[in-house]
Amino acid sequence: MKLKLFIIALLTSPIMAVAQKAGPERDWTNAVLWQQYSGEYRALAFQAYNFAKLSLKEALWENQNGKPNCVIVDADETIIDNSRFQGYEIKNGVSYVPAHWTAWTSKVMADTVPGALSFLKFAASKNVETFYVTNRDAADRAATMENLKKLGFPYVDEAHLLTKTTTSDKQERRNKILEKYNVLLLCGDNLSDFSNVFYREGKDTKQQVDAHQQLFGTKFIVLPNPMYGDWEKLLYKEGKFNEEEKAKQRLDKLKSY
Repeated sequence: MKLKLFIIALLTSPIMAVAQKAGPERDWTNAVLWQQYSGEYRALAFQAYNFAKLSLKEALWENQNGKPNCVIVDADETIIDNSRFQGYEIKNGVSYVPAHWTAWTSKVMADTVPGALSFLKFAASKNVETFYVTNRDAADRAATMENLKKLGFPYVDEAHLLTKTTTSDKQERRNKILEKYNVLLLCGDNLSDFSNVFYREGKDTKQQVDAHQQLFGTKFIVLPNPMYGDWEKLLYKEGKFNEEEKAKQRLDKLKSY
């Protein structure tokens, strides 16, 4: 009887109650906290944009074919920080709810990624235009434009903001820009922001990164994002799974000894 009462007390204790409530979405807590609090995150972002500035200077010497110059940047976790949205989802016990995302973008509260604004203002001072190629939906377009303008980013207008239409594949939008512009460099937090070869063509991602290593830090500027991205696809088997099943597959994927 005493043992039974002890077990009941343990299960109803505050510590055990927290443990019971911790769902699969809590897997991302450290990733979000790292982006929000670590000096290393800021340092890596500044490092990326310092390389971007150096590479842009070099590219300006090399591109003299008469076409106007531009850079292509992703939005989320490349120039603007949405970690507060990710924190909201974790605290509400979910991984991602589309309605929550729409509510977040409408608040126009995303802050800048360190170094991004300074770099794009520098590019503008050299008559280098910026195209914002984002997979935010058309429904988020007005709020996104308002947020970018509020933060002071250059070239924020209908022509330079390219949101998702029928597909999340950015290649068609990049090709349209290439028709009229010299694309000096691209900035993104996801390898799909640079080329389809990394995730969309069924090739080995790490092998493709190795094959294109000379482009990173020069033509391709990568920002850190431990919270989400195409890299997650490599963790799961084919098919649809609930959050508990995905959490189990993530655990199974961990390398250990």
